[in-house]
Amino acid sequence: MKGANSLSRQIILSMSAVVLCVITLAIVGTYVFYGLLWSFAPLSDAEMDEWLPSGMEWAWMSLITCVSLGVGVAAAIKLSRRILMPLNSVAASLRRLADGDLDARAVAPDQSLGEAALLVDDFNSMANRLKRMAEEQAFWNAAIAHELRTPLTILRGRLQGLAEGVFEPDTAQFYSLLTQVEGLTRLVEDLRVVGLGDSGYLKLEPDYADLATDLEAEARLFESSLRSAGFVLHLDLLKGPIRCDRARIRQALLALLDNIRRHATPGNVWVQLGSQHSRNFLRVTDEGPGVDDAFATYIFDAFQRGESSRSRAQGGSGLGLAVVRAIAIAHGGTVSCRTSINGGTVFELSWPTTTQSLDTDTESTEV
Repeated sequence: MKGANSLSRQIILSMSAVVLCVITLAIVGTYVFYGLLWSFAPLSDAEMDEWLPSGMEWAWMSLITCVSLGVGVAAAIKLSRRILMPLNSVAASLRRLADGDLDARAVAPDQSLGEAALLVDDFNSMANRLKRMAEEQAFWNAAIAHELRTPLTILRGRLQGLAEGVFEPDTAQFYSLLTQVEGLTRLVEDLRVVGLGDSGYLKLEPDYADLATDLEAEARLFESSLRSAGFVLHLDLLKGPIRCDRARIRQALLALLDNIRRHATPGNVWVQLGSQHSRNFLRVTDEGPGVDDAFATYIFDAFQRGESSRSRAQGGSGLGLAVVRAIAIAHGGTVSCRTSINGGTVFELSWPTTTQSLDTDTESTEV
């Protein structure tokens, strides 16, 4: 507040000084003008007495000076208010933000200058982003804790049972514990990939390779799991060298197939690898039940599940599609989800075919 008062005084003093300077220049300029005029056209004593100002004229000039100075001070006060009110609001809101109040917002009166109003708008936009980031961080913390709680609870219960002799230490028990540990490992790896992808530091190792062969081998390994869930796998993979990080694309394919196995209606599943319009694409299609358009806009966000898959009975951490998006972005590409002609869902990952584009993106994502 002291700084604001000091700035207000400076504005008023500056405006007053400007007014006084203008009046002084006007009066002095008048005398200079007549002095030059008299030097080229001298006047008689009687004529000079008529030109020289009388006491009444001095009083008039003094009155004009005081009135002008008052007008200047009033204009300065109004201007300072238009400048300082939004600045004071921003300063007060900044102090509230520093104290942890993320709902603090600045207010710009209707008479505020355009630049001051723009400053208030920018501050409010920053505050909104800070609040959204805090909410997302809280959501992530709660979601991660929720996902870790189930396998850790199972591990603790099984290990405690083994230690107390409730369970026999046989091979089945150890395989059950190993399954939970593998699930935790996948969860941690998915969190790592999503975190690096969101921060732009997901490391890629791009190279030219026959991606179709790698994807076919990966899909065949997963085919038995799909078949047991009632799915029939169909592959349509473009042969030939494609530049990408093969391990990451395989990881994306497994995430897409696992998502279909958990949430889609049993039926045919098509996996297609191709190239079109200077872009490579990996497309996975199922036969339903489809995804609502509203949900499709954020289906690739972390820990998102459709209404039909909120139950933990279907498993999954809600990170699979977020991993796919992180891999696509690291390749300089995009992901999309749309409804197919037959009512199923089409998940598509695409990335540029040009070497330069991928190399540039790789340099920016390596740690």
